[in-house]
Amino acid sequence: MFINRLTKVFRHKSKLAKRQGITCYRIYDHDLPEFPFSIELYETNIYIAEYLRRHGMDEEQHDAWLTDCMNMIGSVTQVPVSNMYCKQRKRQSHREGQYEKLSAEQQYFTVMEDGLKFLVNLTDYLDTGLFLDHRITRNKVRNSCKGKDVLNLFCYTGSFSVYAAAGGAASVTSVDLSKTYLGWAEDNMAINLFKNKDQYHYVHADVKQYLKTLRPNSFDMVIMDPPTFSNSKRMKDILDIQRDHVELINDVLAAMRSGGTLIFSTNFTRFQIDREQIHSKQVKDITRATTPFDFEGKLKRWCFEIVKS
Repeated sequence: MFINRLTKVFRHKSKLAKRQGITCYRIYDHDLPEFPFSIELYETNIYIAEYLRRHGMDEEQHDAWLTDCMNMIGSVTQVPVSNMYCKQRKRQSHREGQYEKLSAEQQYFTVMEDGLKFLVNLTDYLDTGLFLDHRITRNKVRNSCKGKDVLNLFCYTGSFSVYAAAGGAASVTSVDLSKTYLGWAEDNMAINLFKNKDQYHYVHADVKQYLKTLRPNSFDMVIMDPPTFSNSKRMKDILDIQRDHVELINDVLAAMRSGGTLIFSTNFTRFQIDREQIHSKQVKDITRATTPFDFEGKLKRWCFEIVKS
């Protein structure tokens, strides 16, 4: 049953990926309840996330079952088991787990996306360093940022920053609370030869507090993809995206120039945007327009384009 389903989806998605020149994409996402995996291909490697469940197996039985599954995945994809990385994760509707370190193997390797290079890590964290669901959104930024001052908030590993630099942004400022991820973002910029310190800036800060320090008319484009919830000890306040999104968005709009664009995304599946309280009459839901082929029917995030009047 698993082989049949995996063969079907892999055959379909691999053809679409090849046609579009895409080498990193999601193959499978919990299509069958008996096989609760997310399976992603990163060129010559496969990342498997097993969602935890009550499977009724003891540790030895589960290990044997998982080995069988990996062998089946290998038989379909022709990727050897030695090139597979498997993690267990709880099902969650947000990216809170991206800051949770699981190991310290420091196994980074470079993958390509639309002619740009990105460092990914399939061993140390729950997430890999490159969110595949925002592939189209990143291209949207690259195609519309030429000559603009761009701000990337909650920048994680800086993939949006790389795309902005590739699109000819006048300046790119990347902000994150984690020094580890900010350093990763700087490395991603560097391997793409975006090293001009007068043009590319990295700010270690709590975004909620940082936004209060910005002057009006500072940026033309802002990308903001916050966690659903965060109570990090490094923050002065708890972040709850449903409660706080209006304040965050309005603070961003206050720092933008007239006609500037905010790309706002959230992984909170039950999110409801409060259009009435947002200081813009141009709030457009671009979730469907930014959904890649490998996430159709499986996407668990929202994305909005908000223009400052």
